[in-house]
Amino acid sequence: MDGRHTALGNIPHMTDGDIETLLAALTRETRRVERVDLSFGAVWIKRYGTERPPVWTKAQTGLANLFGLPFLRPSPALDSKGMTAREIRRIETFAAHGIPVPQVLYASGNALVLSDVAPTVTARLDALRDTDPAAHDALLVRCAADLGALHAKGLCHGRPHPRDFFVAGDGIGFMDFEEEPEAAMPLADAQARDLWLLFLQLTDRARLGEATARQAYGAWRAAAPPETEAALATMIRFLAKFLSPTRLIGRVHMGSDLRRFLAATGYLSEVLLAPRAADASKAGKDD
Repeated sequence: MDGRHTALGNIPHMTDGDIETLLAALTRETRRVERVDLSFGAVWIKRYGTERPPVWTKAQTGLANLFGLPFLRPSPALDSKGMTAREIRRIETFAAHGIPVPQVLYASGNALVLSDVAPTVTARLDALRDTDPAAHDALLVRCAADLGALHAKGLCHGRPHPRDFFVAGDGIGFMDFEEEPEAAMPLADAQARDLWLLFLQLTDRARLGEATARQAYGAWRAAAPPETEAALATMIRFLAKFLSPTRLIGRVHMGSDLRRFLAATGYLSEVLLAPRAADASKAGKDD
């Protein structure tokens, strides 16, 4: 880690009182993510190494190797310092491509201090959900469009979720860069997984139903690389095998995770697989 972010006094507009407040917050280490109000506005402390890696990461790797499916691989595991360095590096990479991101104000071992980038897309969606469904869904479509533009620049987010996006003028900004799937799989697979993860949220939240999903997919596809859509088709072909058993489980208990899986994977299956099956059937009749 270089020395650009290692002095609290280098943060613009900091007063002596702000330094004391921020130091006290950094020392507490009470929460993984913490908002701190200073004289010039809010900043966010993000701490690393406070959570154990999910127990299923080894299983993910085993399944990926067993089935020969790279998109199942988890991002490489790092210690707290490695996670901090990864987030700084990825923020700087996105910024270099002209993508709105939080500013790194301070870094110290296992913690970062980041600029405030409110409002998040989640907060904006919550405000629009019942008052303006059309604007609500237009924002979801904007998320998909800007994710596609990000993919066109050779990048992927790794964990695209409305809570990890923020409103930046007429577009979308990105934050929370803890994941780096492209370090564990081909970029096209990482980007395909990005789109599927976004659709887990988008299809569940859309107020106008499938029309919004259709617009969102079209907006993403208009910018995304063709090889990413091909990787997405391979991924969905595998995941679609689990739609029927998931529906059976859902008859007993339809939790939110099952509901999102069915909605997103089912829609993407229709878009990516059904037309190809129809084309194959037509070609067989023509023969």
